[in-house]
Amino acid sequence: MKFLDWYLKIAAVSAMIGGSMELFMIKTGFYDKVTVLESEKRAWESSPEAQAVREALNPWRDNDKQAR
Repeated sequence: MKFLDWYLKIAAVSAMIGGSMELFMIKTGFYDKVTVLESEKRAWESSPEAQAVREALNPWRDNDKQAR
């Protein structure tokens, strides 16, 4: 408990920095942009083109079937 005041100061400063970062992201619309980008990414990943690319780039996809 020798350095309790030091740890409390670090915790307080860290909380203030984290809170200011969250406030900045909310004010700039960061979360709205990320939500749109994530939905576009998920839509593309479920498309047939993405499935074809995954299959083409994975040369080991049939190794499990051959091992059995």
